Amino acid sequence: FSHNTWSLDPSVELLQNNPCLTEFITAMLALPEPSPSILSFTLRLTGILAASENCFQHLQEEQLLVRLFGRGGPLSSALWKDASVRSGWVNGVHSMMRHQPALHLLCLGGGIDVIFTLQGDPSLFVSSAASQLLVDMLILSVETEMTKAVSTKDCDWPACAQMIIKHIEDSLQSNSASHVEQSLKLLTNLFSSCRAPWTEVLWLSIAKQIESFLMEETVQVQHMLADLLLRMAWSPVFCDSEGSFWTLVTSALEHLTPVQAGPLAVGLLKLYKCPQDVRIQALTVLLQPMDCILRAASQPLEYSGLLDESVSDPITVEGLLSSKSSCAGLLCQTLAHLEELLNFREDLPCASLLRSIMTILQLCNGFLSPASPLGSRISRILINCFRVQRSALDVLAELSDLRGCDTLIGSLFDVLLAYLESPNTNPTVLKKTFQATCKWLVRLQELSYSNSQWQHTEKILKDVFLVLQKRLCSPCWEVRDSSLEFLTDMIKCLSDQDEFRQSLLSSEVLRLTENLLEDPESYVRASAVTAVGHLAFIAYFAPESPATGNQYNKENTAAKLQEILSTDPEGFPRRAVISIFIEWLSQGCTGQLEDTGQFVSRVIQTVQHDLDWEVRLGGLELIQDFCHQTFCQLGLPQRPDDPVSPAVTSPLLESESLRIFCRAKLFSFLFRSLCDCDKTLGQRACRILLDLSNHFYPLGTPRDLDEAVDLPVRHSIACLQRTLRQGSLAQNFPTDGVDFEDPESMMLALGTIDLIELYDELNKSSDHVEKSPQSLLQDILATVGTIEENEADCY
Repeated sequence: FSHNTWSLDPSVELLQNNPCLTEFITAMLALPEPSPSILSFTLRLTGILAASENCFQHLQEEQLLVRLFGRGGPLSSALWKDASVRSGWVNGVHSMMRHQPALHLLCLGGGIDVIFTLQGDPSLFVSSAASQLLVDMLILSVETEMTKAVSTKDCDWPACAQMIIKHIEDSLQSNSASHVEQSLKLLTNLFSSCRAPWTEVLWLSIAKQIESFLMEETVQVQHMLADLLLRMAWSPVFCDSEGSFWTLVTSALEHLTPVQAGPLAVGLLKLYKCPQDVRIQALTVLLQPMDCILRAASQPLEYSGLLDESVSDPITVEGLLSSKSSCAGLLCQTLAHLEELLNFREDLPCASLLRSIMTILQLCNGFLSPASPLGSRISRILINCFRVQRSALDVLAELSDLRGCDTLIGSLFDVLLAYLESPNTNPTVLKKTFQATCKWLVRLQELSYSNSQWQHTEKILKDVFLVLQKRLCSPCWEVRDSSLEFLTDMIKCLSDQDEFRQSLLSSEVLRLTENLLEDPESYVRASAVTAVGHLAFIAYFAPESPATGNQYNKENTAAKLQEILSTDPEGFPRRAVISIFIEWLSQGCTGQLEDTGQFVSRVIQTVQHDLDWEVRLGGLELIQDFCHQTFCQLGLPQRPDDPVSPAVTSPLLESESLRIFCRAKLFSFLFRSLCDCDKTLGQRACRILLDLSNHFYPLGTPRDLDEAVDLPVRHSIACLQRTLRQGSLAQNFPTDGVDFEDPESMMLALGTIDLIELYDELNKSSDHVEKSPQSLLQDILATVGTIEENEADCY
């Protein structure tokens, strides 16, 4: 190639302008015993450079590629035993595999046999990389070297593709399970990454062999077939076909064990183009364990079960469920698949499915004594099985969104209340029970409106609150914590329902929850803060709240939360308080306590000195919401580009808003936050100040500030700007001479300080310092004396 040709290729130009690169490769090859890590780095680097065809030719002329990737290179040296060298070799080859010359280098030089061997490498990283490399080589060979269109009858594969396909076929026919697994893994990768028509031609040549694996037990690779078939089903080449592929899929659903067939079944049911008969069979596979549970636990002829017929022999499922080693695993997998499926499909037999879930939960807590021997055996295995209980409760919660289960809702709450009341319920299981109960209470309220089941709903709510009162007094802090979370969730979902509010306020829950504000466990105190904050919407702030003691309780609750914000030694409760105050402000509740500006001011004075950055960030969010709320109440636009009438945007209203902000003492916290050691706070504070600056100085408005402003004030603002430019490195934040409560001074600060420049600095990633060439060079030099300890960092 001429110099002009090379200059068109950036990679060749890189080699030209940096001869040290080829010199480095040459020097490394000259070393009698190079370090494995340096050799691995060289192989990777060379592969990256050789990805360009022109650069590949240049390196080939220098004999560098043959010496690195050929038979006479690392392949034949003792260094090949090092996994990092083999990894570097595979990754280097993979990087350069972008053009035919690289393909020919490997095939003609024997490198492809090395890759075949590396498929079984003891290093998982190497074997996986080798498998994917073969896939990419096969695709490259077919797509760049195929001379005529593919045909199912006669396909003239290119040379490299022939070698890989023959290797696949030979491996599948071998008696070695590892070789069969390697080829199945390769095929799985191929069919998931390539959807070209020629993949069907390849499949037809191996389909019979794959089918035989379903029938024979000599080579145990059935666990890999489900993934292979599922990847193929998602390819348009196969899902649109009417050939033998879907026949093989149905055969797999029939012959694979329930554990192996489960992932295939759920994947097929999420596939839009899956044939209806295959879809029915896949659903049957998933429901079969649930059907078995229902039949085994039912009294004779009480329930008909879920299925009319089974896909595979029911004896197989019964055997798995009656075995202690497999029962819980099969049920947990089935329940997880059903939970996943409920988000995609609504044509499931909901009532029967719900009944089977309830049956599992009753078996797990010993509330059901099956009459059949199989049911008794399953019951003994499942008793107090937390894994199955958690999985079943997850599915139970999802079923609340579907219709068709309403007739069982009474029995369902009997099961849920039994779990809530039982002292043997595991804390984690109890948390799941609370979550499911909340979702079904929402469904119960919907039914109450349509069916006028007021008395039924009232009784269930009364029972729930009685249980909740006991759980709030539990000696186990996890139970107290999840009980408070349950209360908060119920308030969020049901606070607009009269019967819920009445049941809540007539119980002892309110008093017990306030008591937990002083709980010794910080997680519980934080959950109590959140619960009390949401209870306030019902007990104190709502128009229909009880009148008796209202004013005292309202102010008392706010004072308690303010005290927690000021004095609690742990961060979680303080974070919860600031979150509740933000919620109160957004809902317009703070004006019922006192002047909103005074409320915000007192909160800000507390949080600006908090050691927890999340609490300080919450304070900034409170300021942002307060500013927006103030503009709205004064009839001013929240953003300077909002359309408003000229009469609205009067200077008097603008000045009034600025005076409100100064009285609330917001600016001291905002400007101090620009120098906070936590960059997130600086970014949020700068964003707020920018919004305020743009509001008071809309686009196009001249910032010619009043010359009458005192020179000392101007000087103090200039000192403030210099400090802000130092950011978190500033030693002392200036307070002398800067009156953060003076509207005129703050107007001057918003007009003169370059907030855009500060914002750009705060948004700069640290990468521009840490990943600079100078920083990299320093890291390399620093590791010279301790190469063994820092090889990875140096690389």
